[in-house]
Amino acid sequence: MIDAKKSEQSDITLHYGMVGGGEGSFIGDVHRKAAAFDGKCRLVAGCFSRTYSKTLATGEKLDISKERLYENYQQMAQMESEREDGIDFVSIVAQNYIHYDVAKAFLQAGIHVVCEKPLCFEIEQAKELKQLAEDNNLLFMVTYSYSGYPMVEEARHIVQSGQIGEIRTIMGEYPQDWLTNLEEETDNQQAQWRTDPKIAGISNCLGDIGSHIENTVHYITGLNIKRVCAKLECIPPKRPLDTNAQVLVEFENGASGMYWSSQIAVGHENGLRVRIYGTKGSIEWSQETPNALKVCAIGEPVQIYSRSQGYIGHKAQQLTRLPAGHPEAYYEAFANIYVKFAQVLVKTLHNQELSHEDLKFTDVTDGLNGVLFIHKCVESSKKGSIWVNVE
Repeated sequence: MIDAKKSEQSDITLHYGMVGGGEGSFIGDVHRKAAAFDGKCRLVAGCFSRTYSKTLATGEKLDISKERLYENYQQMAQMESEREDGIDFVSIVAQNYIHYDVAKAFLQAGIHVVCEKPLCFEIEQAKELKQLAEDNNLLFMVTYSYSGYPMVEEARHIVQSGQIGEIRTIMGEYPQDWLTNLEEETDNQQAQWRTDPKIAGISNCLGDIGSHIENTVHYITGLNIKRVCAKLECIPPKRPLDTNAQVLVEFENGASGMYWSSQIAVGHENGLRVRIYGTKGSIEWSQETPNALKVCAIGEPVQIYSRSQGYIGHKAQQLTRLPAGHPEAYYEAFANIYVKFAQVLVKTLHNQELSHEDLKFTDVTDGLNGVLFIHKCVESSKKGSIWVNVE
């Protein structure tokens, strides 16, 4: 169980600011609750909207001093970097199209960054942000939330310790049904911006949820994708961006895979599922039953591992918050990724060396991998679903 007493700097509270996440933002509210979960991160500054009056209204609700509510993110980056008590990091939860500009501004101001995925729109932009973070010795977390689930951490341990042998094939799926109808023609703001290329980017379904398959598989296995063969479908055809995507994957170790993501799969709510098959066994994890992990070994009975049991590995235990039988899910997982980041940031700020016990957070390199994956899948689909190298 995550325990603040385990931290060498348990009395330290990190101060952070937020860009985006104003009134009506789902993900902004999730980030704020997750960051506050363990009392390690306190929101002290923000630019929550392009409209200053809306930023002021959100800031008042969140009890943030008016002097630290900013008219734009450029002003916020500059002024916070100049304050003696300036923020330790910024959390970027604005819409996709502005991630690059905001992240770049704060990196140039010497401020550590947490950013919603996708990292940005273009591959060169992602490489630039990675280089900026490295050149300025700044931490940069991209919030792939599923890496925060204890049983995903356990799956990572099982695979990387060799328990299921060499990986041969991987199946990943993420079906939803919320865009089965033309929700963007109603007052559904989420549907409106996610189906708009100017705001969402070059892909909707693959970029929004298919990228979670890519990252979850990579986080668990450590495998890099060598090439992809993709078919992205706009259903119905009048939509400018995809709502259904099928991707054949070949990994650098020779393993194969198939990823399917959909937002028109009637009867499915949020069905992320990953199956990984090796020479000695297999594992399976589903986001809708996140506290269980199916583990199979050749010639042995199928086992269902349960979160918070004594046989679970140490790092998965570190992400476990409640006793067995008490379900944990999305908010706890999101809080875990903030804990991972906060633990490393506290050590960084105090010039302490990182240890083997420090939990890995999904960083700017993972964000770059996500941008590459999206671009190469779109390229493959546009060229008639041919194989395209990912590099």
